[in-house]
Amino acid sequence: MGPGPGGPVGGVSGGVPGAAPSRRARPSGGGRAARRTGRGGKPRLGFGLIGPRRDRHSAPLDQLGALALPVGDDGVVIGVDAESRPAVLGINRPSAYDVTLIGGLWTAQVLALRAAATGARVAVETGRAPAWTALAQAAGGGQPCITLHDVGRVPPQGASAGSPVVVVRDCGMRPPRGRVVSAPWQSVVTLLPYLSPVAPRLLEKSSLVGVQRVSPDEAAQIGRIMGLQRAEWEALSTLADGVTLWCTPNDRQFVMTQATDAETGLLGAARRMD
Repeated sequence: MGPGPGGPVGGVSGGVPGAAPSRRARPSGGGRAARRTGRGGKPRLGFGLIGPRRDRHSAPLDQLGALALPVGDDGVVIGVDAESRPAVLGINRPSAYDVTLIGGLWTAQVLALRAAATGARVAVETGRAPAWTALAQAAGGGQPCITLHDVGRVPPQGASAGSPVVVVRDCGMRPPRGRVVSAPWQSVVTLLPYLSPVAPRLLEKSSLVGVQRVSPDEAAQIGRIMGLQRAEWEALSTLADGVTLWCTPNDRQFVMTQATDAETGLLGAARRMD
């Protein structure tokens, strides 16, 4: 509501600058309603209408917990953790963000599909377009929210806060340096089927690393690069299909990706190998 009668309107005091303050005129009758309305009952400019009047609601202190609402992290729900809580990847960021996934095509496609569901535009750079065609056609209800591009042919995406972009690079064991790199509101996800010779460089520069089932030798090498504990890297050679160890410089989390009925109909069951 605006200020009371005779007070500032819009943050500016009345009167002439430099003049002596004058006494406020006392309204002539009418009480409170007269002070808030002008002639004919019309609202006085600067004061607005009288707001709604409602009875106050109160609750005992020990019942306040019942009013709490569960609020999770913002991002793409990639699965559930060991306690069956949603695991969220914050891919759309105001800063450059690189993700490397050593795993299967199925997980990369689920990630792309769910990123598109959050409103991001997804550009897939791939040498195996037929493997992505059905996904690109089904996503977005006819809107081109997932586009396919040949390797090295991804055009500038024009990412912004209102139109974030996720670039998925499915370029084999030795992906070339991409023309489109990570930038504010434009994340890059690089998919590697195995621990290739370029993997150490990608893992070291990535903000987020996902690792699915690999051989024991690969698991030991990944453990050294990522600074994993022995129990963590030894588990990498025994992971079930759909399970990924997601790593940041400070956090480690095993996540099970569970497909929805629609995702299963489009992509099939979870699998590590393609």
